[in-house]
Amino acid sequence: MARVPPELYAHREWLGQLQQVGLVVSPQVLVDNGVFVDRQKSIDAQVFLRALLPDADSASQASRDAAIDLLALTRDVLEWPDGLLAGGPGGLPLPDALTIALPEYNDTLSPSYALPDPEKAGEWLALVSMVPAGTDLDRAPEDHGGWRAAPHARLERLLRETSVPIGLLFNGASLRLVYAPRGESSGHLTFRLAHPAETLGRPMMGALCALLGVERITDVSLEQQRLPYLLRESRKYQNKVSTELAGQVLEALWELLRGLQRGNEESKCALLAEVLRERPGDVYGGLLTTMMRLVFILYAEDRGLMPGSDVYQRHYSISGLFERLREDQARYPDTMDARFAAWAQLLVLFRLIHDGGGHGDLRFPSRHGRLFDPDAYPFLEGRPHESHRQLGDPVEPPMISDGVVFRVLNNLLILEGERLSYRTLDVEQIGSVYEAMMGFALQVATGPSIAVTPKHIVFNVEELLEQKPGERAAWLKEQTELKLTSDLLPKADSAAAVVGALGNRVSRYTPHLMKAGDLFLQPTEERRRSGSHYTPRSLTQPIVQTTFSPIFERLGAQATPEQILDLKVCDPAMGSGAFLVEACRLLAERLVHAWEVHKSTPKVPDDEDVLTYARRLVAERCLYGVDKNIFAVDLAKLSLWLATLAREHPFTFLDHALRHGDSLVGLSREQIACLHWTPTKQLPLIRTFIDARVAEAQKLRLQIHSMGASDDVPVRRGCCERRRRRSRTCA
Repeated sequence: MARVPPELYAHREWLGQLQQVGLVVSPQVLVDNGVFVDRQKSIDAQVFLRALLPDADSASQASRDAAIDLLALTRDVLEWPDGLLAGGPGGLPLPDALTIALPEYNDTLSPSYALPDPEKAGEWLALVSMVPAGTDLDRAPEDHGGWRAAPHARLERLLRETSVPIGLLFNGASLRLVYAPRGESSGHLTFRLAHPAETLGRPMMGALCALLGVERITDVSLEQQRLPYLLRESRKYQNKVSTELAGQVLEALWELLRGLQRGNEESKCALLAEVLRERPGDVYGGLLTTMMRLVFILYAEDRGLMPGSDVYQRHYSISGLFERLREDQARYPDTMDARFAAWAQLLVLFRLIHDGGGHGDLRFPSRHGRLFDPDAYPFLEGRPHESHRQLGDPVEPPMISDGVVFRVLNNLLILEGERLSYRTLDVEQIGSVYEAMMGFALQVATGPSIAVTPKHIVFNVEELLEQKPGERAAWLKEQTELKLTSDLLPKADSAAAVVGALGNRVSRYTPHLMKAGDLFLQPTEERRRSGSHYTPRSLTQPIVQTTFSPIFERLGAQATPEQILDLKVCDPAMGSGAFLVEACRLLAERLVHAWEVHKSTPKVPDDEDVLTYARRLVAERCLYGVDKNIFAVDLAKLSLWLATLAREHPFTFLDHALRHGDSLVGLSREQIACLHWTPTKQLPLIRTFIDARVAEAQKLRLQIHSMGASDDVPVRRGCCERRRRRSRTCA
């Protein structure tokens, strides 16, 4: 394993102690931009911090002096100059623009202080919120009037409404750094001030000074070392993380395939014989579905969308299962592939998510949907392919070992030696992970076979050896797109010699030669041509904004909520839903604005904000999509479910709008009128209705074409362009 540079190790050390929730800052970004932990400064800062901390028996005094403690902390420990905080002694007054009205709750949100941006007059770098000493930052107070939400939720909403992404939350004992860019997932990092003051907490003390010291706030000489830049770049760095994770997820898919094959051999081929004979594509579908389930649950667990009970964490959660397997791997590495309990636990969790169940704080609502349907791929549970489960039917799970499950989860959860938090990933990045697994076909090796880079295409080594020595390189390039100049390839006289000649061009997904009869994943022609691509937000955001611009101009600033919700957005080749997710975000922001303009904001649940509620309404009423890849349709539904945090909704809540099919198949007018591929006699009443709608559609199409001929009328032909390039949305 490569040695970790000491500067990077120092940042990983304090992050390991604090455990950020979501993504606030990346250690690699700090190192790349010259931000390091100053150990001597940490020692000096500890002296000042210890002087500020109240004695254990003076909690009441700490409560009375909480505001003084915050100002003293920023002055003595962080070295902020006097008068820096707007709203504080000697500082600027807080402007009215930082107070947000919540008429639906008869409440307002406003910061205690604000940090002005030293580079942009009139703009704000961060908002500071103080709450009474001892207040739980994550629990709504019982006696609060108005919007009954936790202090953290109130600050997050204030940040999003004011478009100030950075916030500080202080309760006399803890200082929390919150990063909540508008339209993105939030993250936070909490310093419990008693801990950095301890000797063992010196790394945390160094982190507090490195992140919030005066040079991060006021120094404008080095933009790349200021706090806003560091937090923004940390988000961008996540794109690299998701790319590396996608490779590991594909490796996990191969590992699961090998585990399923060993389970098939343990059953004397009874597990997969029927499905391989009748519907071989379902084996790949079952593998892909399992990986999608795991990634979804890990994301949902980190986002707090799964039951929060201790029983769930100890006995059902995937993260808890991984920790137990990791401990077993350390203590009993030789027996990991001889035990078979973990797979059965996963199957129980999959069924609970689909069917619902539990009691009290362990209750699972029924999610339904195709992704977790046990009958979609019954061989995953060891059942015959055509069987449907009945209450009380015995289930004998396939013999997939704990070692396989551990290696799969290790690829999903450990990245560059660190535990990955899925909460730090946006929906688009989760989509890129999913799409890395798509575009393969399950095949059976006919002889000793191996995969090679760059496309990870599998070839039969015996077929290569049958070629003339001088023609082997050309044959290999034609079959696998690998250009190899090794002098060893023409001389190879065995399968092992061929592998040796390939050297480091052997794919990591096939570390050893496969034998005849082994299952493997072969990239399809489409994947070989285009690879795996999930449209990044840097592309979807400007395209969607440009597409909607003329529509919003036509509606005007006074558009009503119903006008926004009456808009219909259709993506006829939606893939995994990247454009629909971005359209959901954009329309939700306009809907919230319309509610504010017309003073009609509905009351939303206390544990969520109005923007999330708006996204859910938009997803249900405005968005439509079609794709011929059934797995892409599943992913699009999940992407929107995650983007809207539809905690109480089943996965089927968008089944009416996101459909599996081919939108590019042409139909004649007669076929449309008859609602069938084969024109047949139609009832006159229905035929009249359909003919009228078709005529209306043709009239609108002519109007659009005539508008497009005018230079002064902007037109977006999203559908046609999307069909040709799969790079636009349609509104």
